Amino acid sequence: MTNDAPKAASPKFALGRQVATPGALAAIRAAGQTAHELLARHAAGDWGDLDDEDKGLNDAALTDGSRLFSAYRLRSGVKLWVITEAADEGGQRAATTILLPDEY
Repeated sequence: MTNDAPKAASPKFALGRQVATPGALAAIRAAGQTAHELLARHAAGDWGDLDDEDKGLNDAALTDGSRLFSAYRLRSGVKLWVITEAADEGGQRAATTILLPDEY
């Protein structure tokens, strides 16, 4: 028996504490998706629906420690943001938040 499911890409950075707003969680549930799939894409460097300039800023943030930002559209059409805080002086990122754009 073989498993033909695609393998998840390796994370490029640590997410820190993972949180989501109630609105984001409701939207994810309504779309029949999970927060895990969004977090996995974000951590793997799949920045979602960003322009090339913003994707480049995220790629640079992997080395300079600045904030990481992704935007995804759920199957329902609802847009969500995933934001990982900038790294501290020790290189650690404290938290990643999933939220609706109007909750920012």
